[in-house]
Parts: sequence; C-alpha cells; structure tokens
Amino acid sequence: MKKINFDIKNKPFVVAEISANHCGSISLAKKLITTAKQNGADAVKLQTYSPNSMTVNTRKKDFIIKSGLWKGNNLWDLYKKAQTPHQWHKELFLHAKKLHIVCFSTPFDIKDVDLLEKLNCPMYKIASFEMSDLSLINRIIKTGKPIILSTGLSNLTEIDFVYKYIKKRGVKNLALLYCVSNYPAKKEDFNLNNIAILKKKYKC
Repeated sequence: MKKINFDIKNKPFVVAEISANHCGSISLAKKLITTAKQNGADAVKLQTYSPNSMTVNTRKKDFIIKSGLWKGNNLWDLYKKAQTPHQWHKELFLHAKKLHIVCFSTPFDIKDVDLLEKLNCPMYKIASFEMSDLSLINRIIKTGKPIILSTGLSNLTEIDFVYKYIKKRGVKNLALLYCVSNYPAKKEDFNLNNIAILKKKYKC
C-alpha cells in the first residue's frame, strides 16, 4: 500500500471526489475511479453512510429542503439517493487497488469506520458536519491512520479545540482542509487566504 504522508513541503495531494457523482450506478463509480487515475489524481474519496445514520425518515417541515438545487426534497430521500451503498465498497476498493490509486472515505458513524477498516482504508476524512462528533473522531484515531479534517462549518476556536484534541491523542499525520459548506458555493463565499491562516497557525 502506498504510504500516505501529509507534509507542507510536499507537492499537492490531489483527491478526486466520487461522493454521489456515481448517480446510483456502481459501473459509473468504477469509471470515475478509472478516469481519476488516467487524469493524474493521487487518490479517490468515497462517502460511507446510510440514510438512517444521517437523518430520520419524515416529511416534517424541518426536514424538507427550502431552497437551492434540492428544494422540496426531504433529507432522507436525498441521502438515500446520494449514498454509496455499503455493499459496493469492497468492489470499489479492489478496483482502485488494481489501478494503483489510493481509495479512502469519509465515514459518518462508528459502524462505517468498522466497515472501512475491514477494507484496509488507508486514511480517513472527517466531514465538516461531523467535526464535533468526538465519538466518531475517537474511533478514527484508534485506527492509527492519517486524518484529513474538514473545517467548513467551524470558527477558529472550534478548529483549535478539535486540532488539539486529535494531536494530544498521538495523531502525527493530520491535514486541515479549508472548506465552504455551501452547495453549490458562490465565488464570493470563498476566502482562500484562510488556507494561509490555517497553515501558519497549525503548521500542517
């Protein structure tokens, strides 16, 4: 397995996001992995969850999307449509291995990490929405694998807390990801100077 090392002296590590872009087709998911490899990506990333670990199946107004691309959809239906089914994961990891491209994932609960560990997932990304889920973070820390921490919904105080929490537990290979958790995001939502701020403050 290719050793993953996040070092600010290294060249950028390019990750192709598979996420829901497979549109419910495992053959398309495999094609996306192949295309990522052909176009020079270092890795591909999946999302590992089931709808019941994200929300509840209800049509109550608080669970209906009010605006944007998915206006009128309830969260359950959206997550169900977008998920990468657990039964696909083994085949997708094997496909990536044959192509010699790193495949890893963003898990959303502890059972997801257990599944990914069985597939020898080489590193983990913690989503912006899960950054305060210390039970999930602790399970990922126990794997001893590199961690990418998304920061899209957090201020510097919150980032500081989670960063120190992870580092105090012996994680040496940690990358912070500047994110904008607004889909689709507008260009005025971005401030790429935040990358320099994070890099200077956390040296990672």
